[in-house]
Amino acid sequence: MLELTEPEFEALVADALDGIPAELGQVMDNVVIMVEDEAPDDGPELLGLYEGTPLTERGDYTGVLPDVIRLFRLPILRVCETYDDALDEVLVTVVHEIAHHFGIDDDRLHELGWA
Repeated sequence: MLELTEPEFEALVADALDGIPAELGQVMDNVVIMVEDEAPDDGPELLGLYEGTPLTERGDYTGVLPDVIRLFRLPILRVCETYDDALDEVLVTVVHEIAHHFGIDDDRLHELGWA
């Protein structure tokens, strides 16, 4: 398992977000991205989680709390051996969860290589 401090990991997340095309960033709506140490459940080892209503399914969306993208630091680091592995895994996880915000499902993400 690779060891990175919370600030070091958050810098990786910031770099991944900076790599998202500006056109996509501009249309992301009412979503917050959070880094947490672990997923809340004892279920499968989640690296990230999107909680909310995808843009493709929204109707009247006024007064609604933001959607949340959660990135789980320790599970991501457990699958990484090197810093470069962590760079790649954070990018894939960020893109994967943002894609859910845009209504793209896991099957399509697998087809596109972002699973």
